[in-house]
Amino acid sequence: MSTSSRPSYPINIKRGRKVPGASGAADFLRSNDKISPLLPTVQRNLALQKDCGAILPPIFETCEVMQVSEGQLILSAPNAALATKLKQQCPKLQLNLQERGWQINAIRIKVQVKRVIEKPVATKQIAFTGKALQAFGNLEHALEDTPQNAALRAALGRLLKRHQTSG
Repeated sequence: MSTSSRPSYPINIKRGRKVPGASGAADFLRSNDKISPLLPTVQRNLALQKDCGAILPPIFETCEVMQVSEGQLILSAPNAALATKLKQQCPKLQLNLQERGWQINAIRIKVQVKRVIEKPVATKQIAFTGKALQAFGNLEHALEDTPQNAALRAALGRLLKRHQTSG
């Protein structure tokens, strides 16, 4: 147990007072003087994102709330096809949001293509020496021809065939 009964918070140098440590995004926003004004906007956009997802669950899985300003909601869609589907649902979305208390007078949709870089699947190819292939061949021929050894013999045969044709 610590000797002091006070919690150990980092000191906010600008204001000269101690602030709680940032344990999450909201705590970080609250503790930073320059970023803290963003917290209400972030919370509003998250709540709006949640409501939009509840109103249009299948379409809104990949769409995001970008901005709300002067009663205009700007949404992002990952491609033009989804933007078209979302545009068809705008009247329903707007009406439902208004019923939930949001002051939304217009909805705009922007296509925001996210660049996805797929990592190539690394194929692990072991290069066996001639001596190793010969040892596998000897093992295949030395195994008794029994039902218990059938799967192992077949695997050894495939391994040998694959490495003899590629090398």
